Amino acid sequence: MRLLSEVGSVCADYQDRVLRNLKSRRIQLDELWGFLYCKDKNVTPAIAAKYPCAGDVWLWSAIDADSKLILAWTLGERNATTARHFVDDVAQRLTSRIQLTTDGHKVYLNAVEDVFGAEIDYAMLVKNYESTQKETRYGPAKCVSCESKVITGNPDPKHISTSYVERHNWTVRTSMRRYTRLSNGFSRKIENHTAAIALNYFAYNFIQIHRTLRTSPAMAAGVTDHLWSVADLVALWESEERRLERAA
Repeated sequence: MRLLSEVGSVCADYQDRVLRNLKSRRIQLDELWGFLYCKDKNVTPAIAAKYPCAGDVWLWSAIDADSKLILAWTLGERNATTARHFVDDVAQRLTSRIQLTTDGHKVYLNAVEDVFGAEIDYAMLVKNYESTQKETRYGPAKCVSCESKVITGNPDPKHISTSYVERHNWTVRTSMRRYTRLSNGFSRKIENHTAAIALNYFAYNFIQIHRTLRTSPAMAAGVTDHLWSVADLVALWESEERRLERAA
């Protein structure tokens, strides 16, 4: 776990540093539910005292619809404060006007307006669910229609979509043990959870070849000029270790 924490921290710092000045045109945002130690409803005073971050935690992520790069992410509650912080982080990584699509989560409205103002083409994709269907524990209500709502600017109707970010959330669920449902692979500490996410996104952005792009998302976005390997990641970690030793 110490190794995961160290490598994850290096991955987070490196991506925060290089995922800047991106020439993205179309961005999609979404949130993914998870939990630390136990779900909110099971947090007792004793658990809260030992694990202050125990309970539900949401992973907010932004994907470039063209390069499939995960350019920003954050962990927090599903509220206006986290939304504002997350959208601001996304904006700081971009160099030009973008078309943005989110789901119908209302906290995005003020967050996007506060950060981008009128300098954005923004639309929401609102999903409507079957009201007569009873939602069960493992069977959510059926989505019967999607409604596009233009919020700001002039977004291209053909690209009002959250398909890519939702598809990537499914990839996170199936490839990252901490997000596998009905398993005991969940994190107990926020530090380990954060490190695992950073490592997972580093592998996705820099090491793995995207099936449709035939290259890595980082190469497609112009962030790097070569396909990284696990050996490159180890070298990055070792160089950071030497830097810290010299600083000490």
